[in-house]
Amino acid sequence: MAERRTYTRAGYQALLDQLAKANEQKELNKKEISTARGYGDLSENSEYTEAKNFQEQIDARIAELEAMVKNAVVLDESEIDHSKVNVGSLVVVKNEATGAETQYQIVGTFEADPFAPGPKRISDVSPIGAALMGHEVGYTAVLVRPDKSQLRLTILSITRA
Repeated sequence: MAERRTYTRAGYQALLDQLAKANEQKELNKKEISTARGYGDLSENSEYTEAKNFQEQIDARIAELEAMVKNAVVLDESEIDHSKVNVGSLVVVKNEATGAETQYQIVGTFEADPFAPGPKRISDVSPIGAALMGHEVGYTAVLVRPDKSQLRLTILSITRA
């Protein structure tokens, strides 16, 4: 059985959008294969070979996305305690060593993108995400870095995305 994964509503919609786009690509690829067949001998037809290889890639991606959709768990906002950090929370933390403030959006594993514009989208199972999960404003998370130094992050605010 495939692993169940948690998604925010926006993340689940993005997954559905990726699946729709992959299905559109599959339809376009069918036309490319048909056109390439008309170019002659299939054993020496690089366009046909390339289109068939792309078809295999698209089919694999569609199967992967369909499995992800089937096993997705979409967060029910009404069941979440908004006073604590949870998947979907926007969290502002203060680095106690530097005084710098950073905003994170806590998301499911497959939605994480710390380099996207806006708040850093980190996974609930990432070191920082896991350290913040379930805690309230005022809590200071202490993370130990690979060099054994500590990173101390104090939660300043928690809102919903």
